[in-house]
Amino acid sequence: MKRKRVKFAFFLDLESAYKTLLRNKIRSFLTILGIIIGVGSVIATIGIGQGASKAIQNSINSMGSNMLIILPGSSSLGGINSGFGVLPTLTLNDAYSIRNLSSVKTDTAILGMSQQVIWRGNNWSTLINGADSTFPIVRKWPIAKGTFFTPQQVASAANVAVIGNTAATELFGLINPIGHIIIIHSVPFTVIGLLSIKGFNAFGQDQDDIVVIPITTMMEKIAGTTWVHAIAVSAKTQKDTVIAQQQITQLLRQRHHIPLNKPNDFFVRNLTEIAQAANSSAATFTILLASIAAVSLLVGGIGIMNIMLVSVTERTKEIGIRMAIGAKKSDILKQFLIESAVLSLFGGLLGIGLGFGISSAISAFSPLKTVVTAEPIIISVVFSLCVGIFFGFYPAFKASRMNPVEALRYE
Repeated sequence: MKRKRVKFAFFLDLESAYKTLLRNKIRSFLTILGIIIGVGSVIATIGIGQGASKAIQNSINSMGSNMLIILPGSSSLGGINSGFGVLPTLTLNDAYSIRNLSSVKTDTAILGMSQQVIWRGNNWSTLINGADSTFPIVRKWPIAKGTFFTPQQVASAANVAVIGNTAATELFGLINPIGHIIIIHSVPFTVIGLLSIKGFNAFGQDQDDIVVIPITTMMEKIAGTTWVHAIAVSAKTQKDTVIAQQQITQLLRQRHHIPLNKPNDFFVRNLTEIAQAANSSAATFTILLASIAAVSLLVGGIGIMNIMLVSVTERTKEIGIRMAIGAKKSDILKQFLIESAVLSLFGGLLGIGLGFGISSAISAFSPLKTVVTAEPIIISVVFSLCVGIFFGFYPAFKASRMNPVEALRYE
């Protein structure tokens, strides 16, 4: 029976608080405006941060699975240091040797350059990538139509090509490119496959603006070189990327006959580590922005305290009457705490709507797609409720400590 009475009394207090706040709708709304802005800003900010992290991860994943990139080394002449990729230090045999390491799933040598591609009366300047038959596995890039070239076609330096969606659209329009002959550097190539759509990478480059041909064909008939621009390596698992990095470094130092006291003539870049660093930076930035946005919640809490103090003063006679007819100090304290909590909770709910609205607007009018999850919503609402109770406690305590006789005399 006691529990039922407590529940009934609680709902009566809740109804009373709701009616009291509705008497001054504009004042109540202005009071919770800080809570609304605070919760909305926190949700939107975290949504932006999570969206950025997801975009970074998707961009890294689009480049390949558990991937490492090996670049040729830099040179120094007259005190001027050039960037990576200058020295002709990586060869096709390096790629074949790396493929045998225990931590490596597979790899592909890459030799790329921009060339004009011609089909009948159409021409298009695009990236020509020489690669091995393992290219779709390393880059996690399936074929949409046709097939990819085989190891036998790589070994025989066949004149076959697999084309990206953008290059295919610019050259062929709506025509199926499979089986057609394109001209690259005065050499005819038969299109045998169309790559699936990849989209833009993290650097804003269109990954679909590409034509892939056998690495041997590229070296012998297009570039006229015996070295490659890079080697893309796919480790067996994400944990194996660190082991693969160490094994590759040891192997290439041995193959290139580099003495112990000499630096590497190559550079191994672990894309998994880059993704983790980028995600860590995005998370730190999100926390910083969310912390700044949370300040408005505190401002909203101060506003609640202010209006509750005014409310206590205005309702002094009401408090005196309630005490005179038997209300305890705890009843008065609970009444005003519930009013404060209802204010902040209502502000939190409106803030959720604002946060969703801001997030949706950002997704609709910018390239970044925000990600709103349940966790920041729950945290924001609970925090706003705690703010309301915390800042509403002093006015509620002040009301509960009033002298009934003096309260009844108050005008």
